[in-house]
Amino acid sequence: MSIPETQLETWSHQGSVTQSAATYNTIRNVLLRTDTPFHNKSVSVFLQGSYGNDTNIYAESDVDIVIKLDDCWHSDLTALPDDQKTAYQNTYPNATYCHNHFKQDVLRALKGEYGSAVDPGNKAISIAAGGGRRKADLIVAVQYRRYYKFRGAYDQRYDEGICFFDAPGTRIANYPKQHSDNLTVKHQSCSSWWKPMARVLKNMRSTMIERGLIAARIAPSYYLEGLLYNVPNAKFVNSYTDCFVGAINWILEADRSQFVCANEQYYLLRDGSPVTWRASDCDQFLGEIVKLWKEW
Repeated sequence: MSIPETQLETWSHQGSVTQSAATYNTIRNVLLRTDTPFHNKSVSVFLQGSYGNDTNIYAESDVDIVIKLDDCWHSDLTALPDDQKTAYQNTYPNATYCHNHFKQDVLRALKGEYGSAVDPGNKAISIAAGGGRRKADLIVAVQYRRYYKFRGAYDQRYDEGICFFDAPGTRIANYPKQHSDNLTVKHQSCSSWWKPMARVLKNMRSTMIERGLIAARIAPSYYLEGLLYNVPNAKFVNSYTDCFVGAINWILEADRSQFVCANEQYYLLRDGSPVTWRASDCDQFLGEIVKLWKEW
């Protein structure tokens, strides 16, 4: 017995956004006050994750926020020939105000406002829920540039993302703007089926966790969005049942090793990277979601 269309339609609904928007705006206002240690720096604050991409479900409560410093950046120069690497290094000296300084200043500003509710965490600064505020996770990042050409400050080409460091010091680079923009284009190209189907998939994941079929860590929302992003637009038609069956059957038959993340900067399924999904975890998720569908 398959999952009824009425259940899929219920799962397609977006979770509450009012409290999340209020949480984001409150924290953003704290970060952009003129009395912060970094008020004279070039910074931007924006949403990422499910709330930022309109794919949030009722079970998701955390609000994911990024504060990005543009006054310094990290770069990937591996695609440049040696002469262009040298030109880059001669053009841009090392910054004196770096990620570590910025993160400490952001922590100082947040603790001044929220006190013990602030936890530095491993990757993100956690701000506990309280006073009508949802729990929030804040990534403190600097600009990241993947260079394809550098002949001077006025003759260069690169993809811009963000990067930050976890507690042990591992650099993590990602591209949230490209991820969000690409999901919007995908949604529009699928006659507005894509984002509701992403929510269906996340709710199915939550049901599988509740039933003990998979561990919570197996299928993060970011990777589920990446998985569904690779499905051809033509599979999103007619009904939630048709969309689900068409998408999952296509995924099961495809060469998943060639799937890309929704930001189109990384392959989706690769082991040993903090920004890619382990293939074995994806396989386990797919196996269990097929069982959930068949045994409902």
